This record gives sequence, structure tokens and C-alpha cells, in this order.
Amino acid sequence: MRIWDIPPDKMCRNHLLGEHRELHAVWSIITNGKKAYANHPEIMRWRGKLKALYLRHESLVNEMKGRGYKHHTPLDPGLATGEGVQSEFVVTVLEQVRILRERGCDCDVGVQGDV
Repeated sequence: MRIWDIPPDKMCRNHLLGEHRELHAVWSIITNGKKAYANHPEIMRWRGKLKALYLRHESLVNEMKGRGYKHHTPLDPGLATGEGVQSEFVVTVLEQVRILRERGCDCDVGVQGDV
């Protein structure tokens, strides 16, 4: 489970769509009080930051639409409470860039991690 901290326009198709799917899982776990994965580090960092998670979702959706994908799974903006900026990381952005570069996908993270 991972919500990247990479700009959506830099992400390859697989990571963009995969993150969108994962984001819905994180949102559901937090907003519905689900026990499964409740203590996962990725879930923990979004607690109290549903507004930031909502904004991340909207940026993913904008990129998806820009690439011609249809979107049918909006989040409830009424639940988008708390902080509007994510400042906690499971791994740093530079480490995320390294991970993506090593995967050899089409993410445009540059050779020096220019994101």
C-alpha cells in the first residue's frame, strides 16, 4: 500500500492508476473506521489529513482525465477534514524517486530525481 509523494504528471500509467486504487483503500479504511490495515504506516500518516488525501485524489483524477481516462469514483468532499498538506513520509521523496527509477517504469523522475 503506497500513496506516492511524486507529482502525478511524472507518474507512469501503472503507478498513476495503482495509486488511485490504493488511495481509495486508504480513504475507506480511515473514513469507515475499518480495522484491517488500520495500523499500517501509510494509513497512519493520513489520519487527521483527509483534506490532504482528498486534494491528492483530485490531482490524480485531473492527471487521469488529462490522459483520457474516465473517472467514476469521486470522494465525499464533506469528509475531507483536517490538515490540507501532507508533511509526514513513510520514506522520503528522494527515496521514492530512487525506488521508481529502479523499477524501470515510465515514471519521469529523471536521473537525479528531478520531480
